[in-house]
Amino acid sequence: MKHSLKTLLLAGAMVAMALPAFAQDKLGFLVKQPEEPWFQTEWTFAEKAGKDLGVEIIKIGVPDGEKTLAAIDTLAAAGAKGFVICTPDTKLGPAIVRAAKAHDLKVVTVDDQFVDANGKPLEDVPLVMMAAKEIGERQGHELWKEMQKRGWKVEDTAVMAITAEELETARLRTSGSIEALESEGFPKDKIYKTPTKSNDIPGALDAGNSLLVQHPEVKNWLIVGMNDNTVLGGVRATESIGIAPENVIGIGINGVDAVNELSKAKPTGFLGSLLPSPDVHGYSTTKMLYEWVKDGKEPPKFTAVTDVVLITRDNFKEELAKKGL
Repeated sequence: MKHSLKTLLLAGAMVAMALPAFAQDKLGFLVKQPEEPWFQTEWTFAEKAGKDLGVEIIKIGVPDGEKTLAAIDTLAAAGAKGFVICTPDTKLGPAIVRAAKAHDLKVVTVDDQFVDANGKPLEDVPLVMMAAKEIGERQGHELWKEMQKRGWKVEDTAVMAITAEELETARLRTSGSIEALESEGFPKDKIYKTPTKSNDIPGALDAGNSLLVQHPEVKNWLIVGMNDNTVLGGVRATESIGIAPENVIGIGINGVDAVNELSKAKPTGFLGSLLPSPDVHGYSTTKMLYEWVKDGKEPPKFTAVTDVVLITRDNFKEELAKKGL
């Protein structure tokens, strides 16, 4: 009896030795612009979450639709159970969802919401992103605060609101900013909207120029836009017609695109930017996905991130360093 027990134990040990070691769980984290500091920081904190949770993070850059779908195939082949993605094109949403389902992968989207071919949001996919309207409201309140600090009179001041109404995030940010200014007492009839063809400096510069020629009577300008570059375009427009920097207040959103401007030797009309939290985006989304895969705890359909800090010439280096930027 003792002999047979010993034989069984020995045989069991040999089987155990022959089995492969436990494979570490794998999750993907796909970003549209892997070279950008924002996404590098998201990746850094996704890896930190992976280390804390004991899961391997597979990082892949997906600058276009073809690479996005190929990356999903790659993740599936590597044995990943799901992925976080900041898509290069929000209209890829349906294709991404189909590919994920085909491979039985769970998906969480970060920074940008999926939409269908008609631009309707895909609200059934868990989303983590900046709270667009709230951040816009913060932009408006900060502009008003700086205006008061400088002692500007309302009758000498107007708002240049560079808009992109067809983009939901842009619309929510600019409308939030405008509503905040109105709530502070800024007159509605002195808030001028000017549409941009693109949310970059050249597009916003053109939009700003077309507005400024219509209002040569305005002495001071507050500039509203959906990101750093639209506000910078507005600032460039004021410079092009000789408006002095001290008569302009522009506050952007995103932070990372404001560094060159804030580093200039002489101040410009660009006061600063609202810096969100790529660290939170990277860590929280990874943790949510892990708990969904591991414990079946599905993330909320929408998680709004409102943690932003105003960076200016005085504090931007310190604040960017805190975020790993």
